[in-house]
Amino acid sequence: MNSAPAHLDAVSAFPPALDAVTPAVLRTVMARFATGVTVITVGGAQLHAMTANAFSSVSLEPPSVLCSVGHGAVMHGALSSAGRFAVNILGAEQEDLARHFANSKRTLGAAQFEGVAWTPGRHTGSPLLGGALAWLECELTAAHAFGDHTIFIGTVLGAGQVAEGGGLLFVDGRFGRVAPAAE
Repeated sequence: MNSAPAHLDAVSAFPPALDAVTPAVLRTVMARFATGVTVITVGGAQLHAMTANAFSSVSLEPPSVLCSVGHGAVMHGALSSAGRFAVNILGAEQEDLARHFANSKRTLGAAQFEGVAWTPGRHTGSPLLGGALAWLECELTAAHAFGDHTIFIGTVLGAGQVAEGGGLLFVDGRFGRVAPAAE
């Protein structure tokens, strides 16, 4: 009997790959990757916030993280000018906050924070949002422009977290929730 190895049978079950990876194709494929949801903030004269899921840790030594911001986003200029920022990791119950800071039609400047509980971070002055699961305050260490985005790398100056709570996720164009870990 001539049968293909099991791993080849599994591969044949997938649809054929697309030759042209257009922005729409990449967006559709990447939507399948579940991410956490953050709000990046900048304080001072450039007071601004932006919902982002293009965020990751970079290194434990030195402690550093990255976020990717589109060149046309208001946050791009604000973060570049300020040189310091905060990352607020949103909790499962903060979908409304994520939607608010993702809305490109919202009023900008200090007015975008009306009705939002926040305090300026000790190290950066950037807004730390009430109810966030965790936060990081960062100094901009490097910026690498690539394609239509810039990857901003920040050295972590301060961090904190709440004792409990589940996280807010984004996958397939929808928000979802992760229950808190059982103890």
